[in-house]
Amino acid sequence: MSIDPFELDDAHLNREVADQVGDLSSLELERRMSDARPPTPPTDGKGRIVGRVVSINGPDVFVDIGSKSEGVLPLDEFEPDEPPQVGQVFSLVPQGFDRDSGLMRLSLREAKVQADLDSLRVGDVVKARVTGSNIGGLELRLHGLRGFMPLSQIDLVRHDDFASFMGHWLECEVTEIDRRGKKVVLSRRRVLEREREEERKQLRYQLAEGQVRKGVVRRLMEFGAFVDLGGIDGLLHVSDMSYSRVNHPGELLKEGQEVEVKVLKVDLVKDRISLGLKQLATDPWSQAAVKYRVGDTVEGRVTKLMDFGAFVEVEAGIEGLIPISELSWTQRVRHAKDVLTVGDTVRVAVLAVAADKRKISLSLKALGSDPWAGVTERYQPEAVVSGAVTRVTEFGAFVQLEEGVEGLIHISQLSEHRVRTVKDVVDVGKVIQVRVLSVDAEQRRISLSLKGVGGPAESAAEATAAAEHAAPPAPQKKRKKPLRGGLSW
Repeated sequence: MSIDPFELDDAHLNREVADQVGDLSSLELERRMSDARPPTPPTDGKGRIVGRVVSINGPDVFVDIGSKSEGVLPLDEFEPDEPPQVGQVFSLVPQGFDRDSGLMRLSLREAKVQADLDSLRVGDVVKARVTGSNIGGLELRLHGLRGFMPLSQIDLVRHDDFASFMGHWLECEVTEIDRRGKKVVLSRRRVLEREREEERKQLRYQLAEGQVRKGVVRRLMEFGAFVDLGGIDGLLHVSDMSYSRVNHPGELLKEGQEVEVKVLKVDLVKDRISLGLKQLATDPWSQAAVKYRVGDTVEGRVTKLMDFGAFVEVEAGIEGLIPISELSWTQRVRHAKDVLTVGDTVRVAVLAVAADKRKISLSLKALGSDPWAGVTERYQPEAVVSGAVTRVTEFGAFVQLEEGVEGLIHISQLSEHRVRTVKDVVDVGKVIQVRVLSVDAEQRRISLSLKGVGGPAESAAEATAAAEHAAPPAPQKKRKKPLRGGLSW
């Protein structure tokens, strides 16, 4: 009898099933269904079974798993340069039955992942390939496992660009294992730190004064730069960077720059290493005594101004000092900034050279004519000359006779009469006539007098003296109460 399936309804199907199963119990029915399924081969306790390759058909590899039916797995799970061979035995992970063929589906890749997970331990050093990046760090593949490396664990220094790591194999340490999620967290920094510590131990006893080594500038400070010599940091002080004046290390160096330095001092007890950069160049002072002689005229740049003078760089690494007394013939200088400005280019004369002490004395005024030259011929004793009062002090008044030449009128020479204060006779800026008393060209001193010259100054002094004599004496204050003891006056 034939049955048209399109004529069957649900009720009819239910009756047909009931007729077939008859009086079978649910347990008997379940047993018969189990017998109809292919048996699942035993596993090794970790979900893996052993299979032997029996044939390869196109993209499929058929495996004998020791049951009534065979297993199958994709050919692309094998390495391209190591294809499977008939008879080879592999550890595989079952992944259920194929509905169409009834064969058990197997996975070699999953078996490798599980094997890798089983063999991994926190602290293991492995190699992983960088496959990508995200905002938190790098994504890696460790065989069949997914790996992640946080940003802080990539290197000893921070990286903002990951392009240089893409596709590279990195040696790193396993820090966390997620066996359920089949993921691991990795750290390259820990491996680098161990390597650096080992290098540091070796380098610590290899360093010696006088060695020349390469290093990398790690940090810049106001007082200098820290240079990594390969696990050990040394200090390159700002004074040892250049023979020229360096105001800040940033003028010569930048962080990350590779430099060659000389080891100046090694203190293993305090773990301090002093480095030098300028010591690798020729000291310009070694030829200073030959290049600069007394009387030479040189050109330089003003680098620093002090109250005692100005420093001038005559060449890179060589600075000379212009004492404040050598800045001007004519101008009274209280501070070097009254005459010069930092950065000025000046021509100066060399006064003295002490190369062993790294000192050169310079003069700005020496290039001009000395106004005191021939002063004894121009100002002879008893001569009457004119000048302007430039300064007034308690002991007298200074008078400028010409630019750069001043004389002093002592208070005793202001008038024939007693003078209470200098300002009673002369004022600053006033032009007066004076008489020359004496001239000491060597000490650059000229003594002047107003006595016997006449004129407004002497008249003013006489008027002041006359007023003092004409003024009545001040009345004495009477004592209101008698002193104790009966005395009074």
